[in-house]
Formats: sequence, C-alpha cells, structure tokens
Amino acid sequence: EVQLVESGGGLVQAGGSLRLSCAASGFTFDDYAIGWFRQAPGKEREGVSCISTSDGRTYYADSVEGRFTISSDNAKNTVYLQMNSLKPEDTAVYYCAADRRPYTIAVVSTTQGGYGMDYWGKGTLVTVSS
Repeated sequence: EVQLVESGGGLVQAGGSLRLSCAASGFTFDDYAIGWFRQAPGKEREGVSCISTSDGRTYYADSVEGRFTISSDNAKNTVYLQMNSLKPEDTAVYYCAADRRPYTIAVVSTTQGGYGMDYWGKGTLVTVSS
C-alpha cells in the first residue's frame, strides 16, 4: 500500500522554526520527485518546494526561498522541509506528494499546485502566530 505521511506541524510564533517530515512507503522512493504544498483556508493549493530524490536537485517557490530548505534521506524514505523565519502568512495545511515523472515535469507541476502528482499525504497543520 502506498503511503505518504506528513508530521511535524504545530503552533509556532512568528520568526520561529519547524521541521516537517514526509515518510513514504509502498513505492520505489528514489524513482520519484517529492513536492511540498500548502493550502490556507479559502485559498488555492500552493506549491512550496520540490526535490529530486535521485540527485538532490531542488526547487523553491519565491515566497519561501531563503527560509525553507528541502532535503531527502533516502535510507529512511523520508523528505524533510525545514522552515525557518516563519511568518503568519505561512499558516496552512502542508502536504507532500510524489511524482514519478521526470524532475523537471515535477517542478512544473509544483508551480501549478501539484497537478498530475501520483500520490498525496493527508497533510499536517502549521499555524504561525503573530
């Protein structure tokens, strides 16, 4: 059974940090790109970051560039999203998703809110207080 399980969300003050985890199972991890997405209440889903688990290439949305860092531990089939200097506007449910297509296509998908990604987790809530 394919699973993506996010964890690490919570309540943090503005300026603080959180590290999200996305644990994958049921598929060949390093054949997939993994993306992080977020959706705030009343807003469309937004692509945040993406990583090629095979070679470590990364992509970041402008809104998080320089504050968030995506990484992959292939031995643990887990992708992390280190979030620093958090802002109230980062408040959202964060999801990870896996894409079997080439990394460049996965990046395009990430910029389009994850259209066509193969598998999705159920999300973890991040709340940043001002």
